[in-house]
This record gives sequence, structure tokens and C-alpha cells, in this order.
Amino acid sequence: MIIEQITCTPFQQHTRIVACEETRKAICIDPGEDDKRIAAFIEAENLELQAITLTHGHLDHVGGTSAIKKCFPNAQIILHKDDLFMYDGLQTQPSLLGIPRWQWANLGFEYETPPPVERYWQNDELYQVGNLSFKIIHCPGHTPGHVIMFEEKERMLLVGDCLFAGSIGRTDLPGGSSEQLMNSLMNKIVPLGDDVSLYSGHGIVTTIGRERIANPYLTGGFTITRGTRF
Repeated sequence: MIIEQITCTPFQQHTRIVACEETRKAICIDPGEDDKRIAAFIEAENLELQAITLTHGHLDHVGGTSAIKKCFPNAQIILHKDDLFMYDGLQTQPSLLGIPRWQWANLGFEYETPPPVERYWQNDELYQVGNLSFKIIHCPGHTPGHVIMFEEKERMLLVGDCLFAGSIGRTDLPGGSSEQLMNSLMNKIVPLGDDVSLYSGHGIVTTIGRERIANPYLTGGFTITRGTRF
């Protein structure tokens, strides 16, 4: 398996390219902005980009979708239907974060209308990328349509903004739910196994086991109402 991480946007969001080493088929997960390094890596590695896979609809995870689609028009855009309202409202999302309109251009938050979503994630579907098989698990809470992508053989989980090293996703934006997020964490993510590596949308790579023992939101040390940044 090939994993390339490209950190971008003022939120230090991790866009990732994941590919099957044998077939060279690849996906781009959560292109945060129009970062030329994304397309350059795909082309340099002679990868076939089959899809732009979105864990959720927040601007720092979908802001580069248009740019990647222009470079790779055959790549299918995939999102959960419950986050379509966020994706379609990309151009006004900065206002939801309280960012003044005059700052949008400097921060890279002036977006064109995003291209149409071409397929919707289904809970528990298996999504093939060459010889890699990702189980798609609907994990609402951070957003209504948030999904995670679990590759069981590789013991790796693309967890988006549900869970971070030492923290969890925020729930104070439209569509967020503290109760749903805690249910997703405790009943859908933690049971996948302590040895599973977590590739979060922000921060360092960690494991479920490490977070289960040390993450204060999972141990009960903090309550979710104290909030997080992302």
C-alpha cells in the first residue's frame, strides 16, 4: 500500500493519496485545497486516480475537489448524502466559522461551485481500490454524513475528523451532535481493535489502543462539551 500525506489549508489538514502498489489504482481522500503537490504526486507515481473520496463535507476537506477533478476528470467524487448540503454550500462555509468576508481570499477560502457528487457512500459497503478493500462505516456526530474508511488487512483506518491523538472532532457546527459522535467513537471505532492505526484529518498518526487508554474524551476525563478545534 502507498500512502502519501500532504498537509494543507490554514487548518493544517491532511489530504492523503492511498494506492494499491500492485495495480497502481488510487484514491485522493479529502483534498483540502488546490495544492499542486497532490496532482504532482499522482502523476509522478504513475497512479490511476479512480475517485476523490470525502469523509465529510467541511471546507478544509473538500475545498480542493474542483481542482483535482479538473486534473483527473475520470475520478469519481464520492460523499455521504447526509453531508451534501455542506458540500453544495462550500462557497458560504467560511461564514459558519465566523471568518470575516474580507479575509477569505488571503486564507484560500474563496471557492467556485464544486462539481457534482457522482456517488454516495452506503454504510457497511466495501469499496475496492485495486487489491485494497475499504469498509465504509457511517460515523455521524462531527457532521451528519461523516464516514470512516477501514482497511482490515492493513489494520488502518482513515478516520477523518471523528478522532485525533488526544482529542475528538467538534460538534458545535451545523449538523453536529455530541451524542452521535460519542456513539460513533465508542460503538463503531473503538471495537475495530487496539492495533488499528488511525489516520486522522489533523495531527499525528496514532492507534485505537493508544487513544482508548490515553484520550481523555474516551476515558471520561473530559466531556465532549469542552470542544475541540476541528
